[in-house]
Amino acid sequence: MAEASCRRELELEIPAEEVSKKIESVAKEFARLATIPGFRRGKAPVSLIRRRFAEDIKGEVLQTLVPERVEKAVAEQKLTPVSQPKVDKLDYNEGQPLKFRAVFEVMPEFELGSYKGLELEMPAMDITEQDVEKALEEMRERAATFAPAEGRAIQDGDFAQVKLLGSPEGGGDPLKADSVLCHIGAEETMEPFNTNLKGANVGEHKNFDVEYPADYPDPKLAGKKFHYAVEVLGIKVKKLPELNDDFAKDVSDEKTLEELKKKVREGLEHERDHRHKELLHEKVLAELVKKHDFPVPESLVEHQMDVRLERVVRSLAAQGVDPRAVNVDWVALRRRQEDRARDDVKAELIIDQIATKENIDVSEEDVMRELEHVAAHSGESVEALRARLTKQGTLDRMKAKLRSDKTLEWIEQSANIKTVAAASAATPQSGAR
Repeated sequence: MAEASCRRELELEIPAEEVSKKIESVAKEFARLATIPGFRRGKAPVSLIRRRFAEDIKGEVLQTLVPERVEKAVAEQKLTPVSQPKVDKLDYNEGQPLKFRAVFEVMPEFELGSYKGLELEMPAMDITEQDVEKALEEMRERAATFAPAEGRAIQDGDFAQVKLLGSPEGGGDPLKADSVLCHIGAEETMEPFNTNLKGANVGEHKNFDVEYPADYPDPKLAGKKFHYAVEVLGIKVKKLPELNDDFAKDVSDEKTLEELKKKVREGLEHERDHRHKELLHEKVLAELVKKHDFPVPESLVEHQMDVRLERVVRSLAAQGVDPRAVNVDWVALRRRQEDRARDDVKAELIIDQIATKENIDVSEEDVMRELEHVAAHSGESVEALRARLTKQGTLDRMKAKLRSDKTLEWIEQSANIKTVAAASAATPQSGAR
């Protein structure tokens, strides 16, 4: 039966004779190097050195003897610490044995439960004609042009080209824009802009207030009230290109609309296959975690909480949001990652043990294939990429992930996977991804 915790405590002792011998040798070394007024270098009596440098000598003795004793005890008991042993309850008196306690965590020992023939449910992930049409519509939106609307006032659906100055109530930095497009009547446009600019003509000036909700995505505006002075510079209408062969040539290397549709479908299917693989991995991990109950080292859980938090920060940065400017309680957010981080660590330990039991390993060909795949996207040569990853110390992490993925795929081959309607296949909340 696995212990309820991975924490280990060792009460250790170093004999008085060994401590005295070490004090003597350290004191002699200090005497050889120390410069004492009234004595030539190395000629001061050891008794004087021991009095004068008592604390330094003690520090040197502890730094040498304690780690050696911990290492020896750990080896004798065949333990593998996963965290740096912490030393406390230190009892140090000259002429007495040196006593202390070493506290650390070890990897848990656990029996592997069943992992072959897992029963799994996966949602249907078919690519429909509607999916292809939606993707084409998005391409049309990106290729849209803006034509001026003349001789009339602003209507719903128009894009008002405006110059604006926004002054925050209670003082602060104003918002200025010499020319910005405002989509009138659109859901994403703040209502005061829709109300005040609809019906306006080119050259008109409008003054109005806008109150931003507390959860507004831009932290500089969230929860604040701004007074806007707006000048209408122009009225533009969005023109979407027609879906035809010319459009296909403009937005891609394809020559006909049919070829473009085929290419779009292939792209959607590739994305779907990637999502399917990731989701299946998550479901296998969640199922394995459910089937195994054992404690995990808190130090690994803490590390995984940091990894998960870094992911959130990277995701924000990728969206162009400065994580420091976002009003987030990072401590609470990190704490909320704890259960998932624990499952991540547990899943990793289970997968590692299955891989070992089933002799699943990563070959040099597997590594080369992955390096070639990454290099093709990063524009580096395989040699340069390998050198960079080795220098960064992340090549081993890549190998560990490859081994984990290989093991998951091996487990999935024997699993009974039932495809169900998308709504009823619940997505698991854990997984060591």
